[in-house]
Amino acid sequence: MAMSRRQKIIELLLDTDRPLSVEEMSRILHIDVENIKGDLSRIAEAMHRKGYKFEIVPGRCRKCGYEFEASLHIPSKCPRCHSQWLEPPRFRLVKA
Repeated sequence: MAMSRRQKIIELLLDTDRPLSVEEMSRILHIDVENIKGDLSRIAEAMHRKGYKFEIVPGRCRKCGYEFEASLHIPSKCPRCHSQWLEPPRFRLVKA
């Protein structure tokens, strides 16, 4: 039986040795970025109930160093310097 899109994302997030950005997941799995963004909150909820921690490495501005809050939201520009040169948030699942 073929794995669902969410199952593929979960497996990738469990098997990775480092947190991954949505864009990296998209390239590895050949899944549209918007689909991955939409699935992350459901995956975080479901895996929390199964005893896993959904780790979020916050995004950061590469120009001024501003660090965003750790969240599923993917920022488009820095609130401090308005730069769009951002390091995206990264995600992974670990056994709690």
